[in-house]
Amino acid sequence: MKAMARVLLAGALLLAGCANSAADAPTSPAATTASQFGGTDLAWIEINIAMDEEMLPLLELVPSRSGSADVQALALQVQAFTTAELSSLRELHTQAGLPAENPHEGMPMPGMVTPEQVTEASALTGKAFDTLVVEAIEAHLDQGQDLAGSEDKSGVEPQTRALALQIIRTRTLAMSTLKAASKSLS
Repeated sequence: MKAMARVLLAGALLLAGCANSAADAPTSPAATTASQFGGTDLAWIEINIAMDEEMLPLLELVPSRSGSADVQALALQVQAFTTAELSSLRELHTQAGLPAENPHEGMPMPGMVTPEQVTEASALTGKAFDTLVVEAIEAHLDQGQDLAGSEDKSGVEPQTRALALQIIRTRTLAMSTLKAASKSLS
């Protein structure tokens, strides 16, 4: 199921990216207008906003429910870059002229934290909570890296592609912290 969802999403992103060629890319990132965003850029912005917005409520539970300093450090790291990325994504969303309603919000897909997961996590503490959080963060980081790689490959808008590269870097660093947190739970 997870592999199929990734294949379908990657296919949708790639097909959307076929609408614009690299020749349509703007020469100046400061002069970005809605017409300079390709289909891949638009889908990537919306998907990442939804994924990041759904992750934050889970991360907010960590200080009061976690029993692991490593999991708390991981959550703080992910929360910091997620909040910063959301700001950039929302700016790009506005520049692209996307509608306020996000079609990806609440979509069940790999890496998307669901309200049910947040509800389940809010009833847990200690190791059970930490395990759920680490698994959710890992899925989120993996999917974020995959989607950012697709944006880097098929996107056309320079600011959006630059943010994708930044996301790849932040996710790579967070995976090291995640490994330490996972070890502490073993």
